[in-house]
Amino acid sequence: MKAELLEELRKITPEEQEILDGKTTIDKEIYMSSKENVIDAAMLLEEGKLIQVRKHTRFIHFPLHTHNYIEVIYMCEGSTHHVIGGRDIILHAGELLFLNQSASQEIYPAGAGDLAVNFIILPEFFDKSLVMMGKESSLLRDFVVGCLRGELGGEMYMHFKVAEVLPIQNLLENMIWSIWNKIPNKRSINQVTMGMLFLHLLNHMDCMESNGEQKNQRLVIDVLGYIEEHYKDGELSELADQLHYDVYWLSKEIKKLTCSNYTDLVQKKRLRQAAYLLENTSLSVLDIGQSVGYENMSYFHRIFQKEYGTTPKKYRSGQQ
Repeated sequence: MKAELLEELRKITPEEQEILDGKTTIDKEIYMSSKENVIDAAMLLEEGKLIQVRKHTRFIHFPLHTHNYIEVIYMCEGSTHHVIGGRDIILHAGELLFLNQSASQEIYPAGAGDLAVNFIILPEFFDKSLVMMGKESSLLRDFVVGCLRGELGGEMYMHFKVAEVLPIQNLLENMIWSIWNKIPNKRSINQVTMGMLFLHLLNHMDCMESNGEQKNQRLVIDVLGYIEEHYKDGELSELADQLHYDVYWLSKEIKKLTCSNYTDLVQKKRLRQAAYLLENTSLSVLDIGQSVGYENMSYFHRIFQKEYGTTPKKYRSGQQ
């Protein structure tokens, strides 16, 4: 991270000075609009804003709390100790912690050299980001974003150990810089940047840890990640071998957790990819069908029309 940003983060804020002078508890009037331990976005966001960054307050214990927004914590230097759902999480420099609105956490006091930035984000901020990511849809992306927005239910956190991934570090620094410096068009810029950040994170799901008790969500992420990479010719038996599960058990779990079987998930991904290629390339319909895994063109035309209500050719010409 650039020296000037780190220098800004090292400065003692008025809130931190009060703590150093003897204050022993957080000032709830800064964070909460009621007596409940819910940190309120309305207290931290300017009116009409969808995203804000705030330096994590050091030297003080944050008792168990939730929040009514999506929180993203980026560790710039040092480390912080979080307890989420009873599980200890140590966030090291360069790492990211995403928490949805249902997640509850406790944070132990950070030292002078432990510099973190909190992103306060309303769920609707992601709407434009997802559109700007492009028309190529991803089942994995949809699942991850659904978890963050609380659309899939459950208390969810995701801990990304991506300190060595330079593009992710650069994107985060760019977002922090643009928000703090109030540059023109910062909302659109940050929504595009967030979209790019998600694309990079989806390429590094192997660096992600989530709730220990949410192993079902981890399994869904593993399955959808495999499909994203191997939708053309991946086999359920191969995936079961990779995950060290019995193939029959895995098939039943996929159906239970996603309400779709493995074949249906693969087909949905193939058809989404075909639609993307029809809209954004000049490849022939034949080449597109084969590139997404269909050798039988009659079958490809039939299932594409069933999914989109029109033929691939008419879909390309906009005659849906």
